[in-house]
This record gives sequence, C-alpha cells and structure tokens, in this order.
Amino acid sequence: MALRRVCVFCGSSEGRDPAYREAAAGLGRMLAEAGTGLVYGGASLGLMGAVADAALAAGGEVIGVMPRPLAEKEIAHGGLSELRIVGSMHERKALMAELSDGFIALPGGIGTFEELFEVWTWGQLGYHRKPCGILNVEGFYDQLIGFLDGVVAQRFLRVEHRRMLLQASDPAVLLERLAAYRPPEVGKWIGRGER
Repeated sequence: MALRRVCVFCGSSEGRDPAYREAAAGLGRMLAEAGTGLVYGGASLGLMGAVADAALAAGGEVIGVMPRPLAEKEIAHGGLSELRIVGSMHERKALMAELSDGFIALPGGIGTFEELFEVWTWGQLGYHRKPCGILNVEGFYDQLIGFLDGVVAQRFLRVEHRRMLLQASDPAVLLERLAAYRPPEVGKWIGRGER
C-alpha cells in the first residue's frame, strides 16, 4: 500500500521521558525523507509540535487539522504547509482520516487513545482499509498491548482484528508494516459457536 500521507496521533504534552520527543522528531524526519506527508492535529505544543517541526525541517508536507476553539487559544502551529480549521473534534477526526493513507499513534493521553481506537474501529467495521499502528517508544504501550491480548482471550475481540493494530518500537519497521498491511476478510461479530 502506498503511503502518500500518514496521520500521527500524539500528545500535546512531551511526557516525562525525553525519548518520546526524540521518537516524535525521528518519525517526522523519516516521513519527510520518504516523501510521505504528515497529517496531525495542528498544534505547536508537545509531541505534536515535535513531529511537525522535524517533518518541516526535513522539507516534508505537514497538514494540521484543528477545531476552531483550539486554534483560537493560540496553540495552532504557525508554520505548516497547510492548517485546516474545522468546527468540531468530530470534523477534525473525519478530515484527518480522509486525508491519510494510514495512522500511527505515538505516546499521548486520552485524546491520542480515543483517536487511535476510533480509526481502528472504523477499520474493523470496514469503513476504511487503512493500516493503524502504534510506535511503542520505551515500552509506553506495553500495558495496553497486554490488555488488548486479554480482550481477545475473553472473546470480545477477534484475533484477526487485534492483529490489525500493528506495533513496533522502531519507526522504520512500523512504516514497513503499514506499507505491507492487508486488512482481514472476517466479520466483526463473534458468534456463539466460536466461543
């Protein structure tokens, strides 16, 4: 699958470990060097600012998408290739998905988790066939990965759908996995006979 643009979900904070910022900058640089555009939430702060700044510094296309109330608080990045202002968070997520060929979550908080889970759910339901992945920086997502494997064990999630959420600790490996992604051809629902 050709990845013309990748949407990156990540924190508007930097987090405790400097490795998070380094990973965000490294991913932004890598996308730009590969000729892959970056789509993200449009902020100048935290990991969001780091991924955007690095992509821009490496000559990449960076499109930010931000709801008007957040842009009015002056957290919008002023140097993007393009900043699209929308009316709501719902519009933001829909436009980010529309503009992107795949999705990556870096470390972040509940907004990052919510965005990731929504696009993963859309893929599970067949609304899109785009890859979703997590960049597991310094084991940030280890507990979530374990929890999701437990959800599969409890038969609330098919193993095929669990495998849709790609993961790697190395951004180059994750980008390779996104490019090689093929969505599963199974239905969402787990029937009684499958328990």
